[in-house]
Amino acid sequence: MMLITYRLGDAAGVDSRILVNAAAGVFIAPFFIFAAPASDLADRLDRSVLMRWVKFAEIVVMSGAALGFYVNNVWLLMAVLFLMGAQSAFFSPAKYSILPQHLNEDELIAGNGLIQMGTYLAILTGTIAGGLMILRENGIFWVGGLAVSIAAAGWLSSMLIPPTKPIDENRKISFNLVGRTLEMFRDVVPMKKVFGAMLAISWFWLVGATFLAQFPTYSRLILGTDESVATAFLAIFSCGIGLGSMACNAILKSEVTTKYVPAAAYGIAVASVLLWFVSDRPPVAPGTIEIGAVEFFSRPENFMITFCLFAIAFCGGLYIVPLYAVMQSKAPEEKVSGVIACSNITDSIFMAVAALGAGVLISWGVSIPQIFLTMGPSTFIVGLLVSALK
Repeated sequence: MMLITYRLGDAAGVDSRILVNAAAGVFIAPFFIFAAPASDLADRLDRSVLMRWVKFAEIVVMSGAALGFYVNNVWLLMAVLFLMGAQSAFFSPAKYSILPQHLNEDELIAGNGLIQMGTYLAILTGTIAGGLMILRENGIFWVGGLAVSIAAAGWLSSMLIPPTKPIDENRKISFNLVGRTLEMFRDVVPMKKVFGAMLAISWFWLVGATFLAQFPTYSRLILGTDESVATAFLAIFSCGIGLGSMACNAILKSEVTTKYVPAAAYGIAVASVLLWFVSDRPPVAPGTIEIGAVEFFSRPENFMITFCLFAIAFCGGLYIVPLYAVMQSKAPEEKVSGVIACSNITDSIFMAVAALGAGVLISWGVSIPQIFLTMGPSTFIVGLLVSALK
């Protein structure tokens, strides 16, 4: 996103705002395409073994990313994004469905909180390191090398995952992607609480994708700042979700329940409206000197922007962790990986809608703060609907 917004978009002759949203769409498409075989593999194999295979594949894909950075080719990097989405599509059902095999029900909130915190701490450190290095002299070499090294470290870490018993060693891997996917949904939809939690999670990813995809252009074109501020926004967002995720266990006292999820949704809604209110301003004039993070955050008028972003993210952490625990605990053991795969599909659909919708709204002349505004009332309505899951 940083490369597209500040360098490759102009070089490719494409509006960076449109290209950033296209990148988000390319990344999430594989979650829809590969959901069925990913679920079947997670049930057929020892999930710890599957996770090791997938993490090894990440080393290969990250080598492709390093090449893409080196040759400075936006289309090759788009292809790598697709492959990273595919790798994640196979990793996710195993990652989430292995938790109920190792944890008791009263440990699921804490387990999912740690998963989400770890995920967003990784996003935080990766975003800061990548964002600060990629546009610097020789930054592509540092980022490419680090990407491969971290992927290798992830593979080595996967060796520590305790083994599990396969759910169904005779499970056939169906390549009838549409038919098998529909079959999985037919299993999930009757489980009303699980299906409701799944859709609510997908809404979280729609909101998150909307905000994360717009940060670079929001920072540059609306606030007139350089890439360090966009990086800081991503860091604030990641840190907020991580802290909110960890706060869940203390608030819920290990109880698997959605009783506080509506309140978290209302918090996201209010903070989104406030963010629009404090940042809806005319676009920055071409040629304006971009200010850095130190100057931006030293100005008192920007405090509310920072606060709103953190509030949205913190409430997001409180929102999503209980929903994952509900999916894992309320679905039959032999259906958990299928539920997670279906969740990935609905997540991908919702994020694709976010990318497509944002692109369409921008082409209609809607400002980025106004896009943030739309997240307010819509998330409030989602909160009302989630209250029925209690």
